[in-house]
Amino acid sequence: MATNHLLEIKQYGQSIWMDNLSRDIVQSGELKDLVENQGITGITSNPAIFEKAIIGNVIYDADIEAGVRAGLPIDKIYESLIFADIRNACDILRPVYESSNKLDGYVSIEVPPTIAHDTQATINEARRYFQEIGRENLMIKIPGTEAGLPAVEQVIAEGMNVNITLLFSVESYINTAWAYIRGLEKRVAEGKDISQIASVASFFLSRIDSNIDAKIDAKLKKGVDDIAVEAKLKAVKGKVAIANAKIAYQEYKKIIQSEQWQALAAKGAKVQRLLWASTSTKDPEYSDVMYVDELIGSDTVNTLPPATIKACADHCNVASRVETHVEEAYTLIENLKDPDINIDINAVMDELLVEGIEKFVQPFQSLMNSLEDKIKVLSPV
Repeated sequence: MATNHLLEIKQYGQSIWMDNLSRDIVQSGELKDLVENQGITGITSNPAIFEKAIIGNVIYDADIEAGVRAGLPIDKIYESLIFADIRNACDILRPVYESSNKLDGYVSIEVPPTIAHDTQATINEARRYFQEIGRENLMIKIPGTEAGLPAVEQVIAEGMNVNITLLFSVESYINTAWAYIRGLEKRVAEGKDISQIASVASFFLSRIDSNIDAKIDAKLKKGVDDIAVEAKLKAVKGKVAIANAKIAYQEYKKIIQSEQWQALAAKGAKVQRLLWASTSTKDPEYSDVMYVDELIGSDTVNTLPPATIKACADHCNVASRVETHVEEAYTLIENLKDPDINIDINAVMDELLVEGIEKFVQPFQSLMNSLEDKIKVLSPV
């Protein structure tokens, strides 16, 4: 029988989660098999995933019709669909949650992307989602925006599990880690237990390379007279996301060595793991598992879409690499400032965050529009 390389990754302290959720995989038993036999120990979802799952899928029609008959507004019908899927996925992953001492076995659901810049609305929705879904192994996804981080702090202080999403820059990750720490400290000050809370910081990868590669290609297309300059530009392609992630991991190590973190760890706090997200390779010239192979390491999570799960099970080259070529990573990021390359990485990260929110808002609104159309068809005349 062929080796499933996903199972090997666990030996290096990394958990593999799946970046996909639909009713089909829950009801068919596919999710149960992935969890029990294929090494999947968590699930992440987002509005784009739910749009893909629900639009044009008759499996949801009966519940939509029931919502119509009950006179529910569109947003409540939407929630009834996704909350049911999340609860069922949580139940399938519950044994992992228990056996891993609550380290894994989580299912993430994102608060509406339309409130990404509203702190109080984010807190309110996180509370409501956590209460209405009613599963201990639920993670609330909150974007790592300026408005999102105070919400993270408050939600952690209230004892909820949080997945902070749409992190691109190393600085945004550091800010996220300290928001988690402040939330735990607030909870300790209130005399409450912190040992049951989990959090991940979702650090995005392929979108960074796609953005920077496009900028490099544009420079090359204009024509470069100097061969050395051309070589410099080509040396950056497909390398920035992994370098950026390796630097973030070094920051993680510094944070968990801090006195503030050590004081919380002594009270049973779980580390906030870096989660590698956006891990499907967009450029066919690159390895389809490069965002897995290069970032295996302890206290990390990698969330993979189904195609990458299959590819990795088949041909991942498993070894701990998150701390290899770290100096080269710092040098590569520094080299972006070279006048011949001239890429402002901070501007790229800001651009990606704005785009990232939009990439969740658009499918969310598209799904709402599609539900509205479906409701009209299913509504009694």
